[in-house]
Amino acid sequence: MILVNLLPHREAARKRRREAFFVALGIAVLIGGLVGGAVFSWYQAQISEQQGKNNFLTGEIKRLENQIKEIAGLQQEITALRARQNAVEELQGNRNLPVYLLAELVKQLPDGVYITTMKQDNQVVLISGVAQSNERVSELLRNLAKNSPWLTRPELIEITGRTMALTPRDQRRVSNFSMRVALRRATDVQKAADSVSAGKALTGVQPPASASAAAKS
Repeated sequence: MILVNLLPHREAARKRRREAFFVALGIAVLIGGLVGGAVFSWYQAQISEQQGKNNFLTGEIKRLENQIKEIAGLQQEITALRARQNAVEELQGNRNLPVYLLAELVKQLPDGVYITTMKQDNQVVLISGVAQSNERVSELLRNLAKNSPWLTRPELIEITGRTMALTPRDQRRVSNFSMRVALRRATDVQKAADSVSAGKALTGVQPPASASAAAKS
């Protein structure tokens, strides 16, 4: 017996292909949506993680900025305290300058030189006196320039000659002089003594302790 299919098989085949296409398209759309959602979720997680890192870094930066401000304030306080300490030390060291000045003048005055007036203006001392000769004045200048740790840069202002009557029969020729000399601060004397000590230590020679002891006192 022969069977004949009178149904439109071509339309049925097209329908089946169309249905398969829509099913495949739906599956592709579903898979694409799932993949897109997964990628979107991954990027969102990365963004959230990066935002968390950024917030953490921002907080740390603010904390470090506050610490830097505190450190800057502490440094200013330390600088102010050091300045006060140096000022107090300088005052304590300079309070004995008149004593050192008189002691050095006694040491450095050669025979035949007498001081009549002395005036101190800050670190400059004006000295006036009488000498038996100009050579005595030159010797005083050399002593002040080379032999004194406290007095430096002596400068002769004026020297004049005159006749002094010791007795009605004894008249002598003397020199009136005036000079200025710089008086070192105690800190300067200590620095000079330390530099000399360092130089002597390098050469293996023991330095004299007079200047250092005077500066420390």
